[in-house]
Amino acid sequence: MAEILVLVDHAEGAVRKPALELLTLARRIGEPSAVVLGAGAAAADIAAKAAEFGAAKVYVADGAEFADQLVVPKVDALTQIAKANDVAGVLVTSSGEGKEVAARVALRLGSGIITDAVDVRAGDQGPVATQSVFAASYTVESRVSNGVPVITVKPNAVAPEAAPAAGAVENVSVEFTGNAARVTSRTPRVSTGRPELTEAAIVVSGGRGVGAAEGFGVVEELADALEAAVGASRAAVDAGWYPHSSQVGQTGKQVSPQLYVANGISGAIQHRAGMQTSKTIVAVNKDPEAPIFELADYGVVGDLFEVLPQLTAEVKARKG
Repeated sequence: MAEILVLVDHAEGAVRKPALELLTLARRIGEPSAVVLGAGAAAADIAAKAAEFGAAKVYVADGAEFADQLVVPKVDALTQIAKANDVAGVLVTSSGEGKEVAARVALRLGSGIITDAVDVRAGDQGPVATQSVFAASYTVESRVSNGVPVITVKPNAVAPEAAPAAGAVENVSVEFTGNAARVTSRTPRVSTGRPELTEAAIVVSGGRGVGAAEGFGVVEELADALEAAVGASRAAVDAGWYPHSSQVGQTGKQVSPQLYVANGISGAIQHRAGMQTSKTIVAVNKDPEAPIFELADYGVVGDLFEVLPQLTAEVKARKG
């Protein structure tokens, strides 16, 4: 079977869920090989986890460059591994960093790139990716026609499925090309205790309809009951009611959870572009003509300050 490279996202010594999704998708189009970069002492555990989810081979590269420099060391490693092996594709998580790594790798390989795929399948002429394009107005299938396909995939594209494989570890020595951008300091992000927005299986968002920063209290209570991430529309972010890091939309973060609950959000195209690929969409809005209802699988016409507390209480009751 053709070898498919999967760049493994990891943090604090653990594999992040989107990487397991990529390994699951990679099995559809070939034989997955995980690429683990800059993991240090955690590399062995990460390699074992990758093997559990189908990695027949695990390429491991380490060095201070991965921590001290931005993006380029990962590009160096992934490019050199791809060139040294007869690979049929490269899969990367569709995050901000992931898309930059993928674009640079595709350029160095002289290949085409597909970003923000929501599904990948095998095709007669190579991997075929499903994308939502033009602000999520259309769904298309695309394939790379030149070189090794480099594809970034949105989190929650598929449920991770274990499929134990050999996971043979191959240590790789990388020739770093150098990088003018270096990390000079780090400030840990304050944890909310909630899932990462782009990776969450459930997202509960608030918009202009929450009325003020305090209005996000009912949104957060429902999110915590559902063990969900909290999102916000551009209008809410621009008003200063919620951090920009939580903005969902064309100019914010793109999410594709199993469940998206939109509260007090009209459904402008800018917001729809960031969440339209969600598997199930629930909308709560007191305006029955709000465009969000055209997109929603389930809609509630009502005041979110009356609806959400009842929904939160019901969720808690059912959880016992």
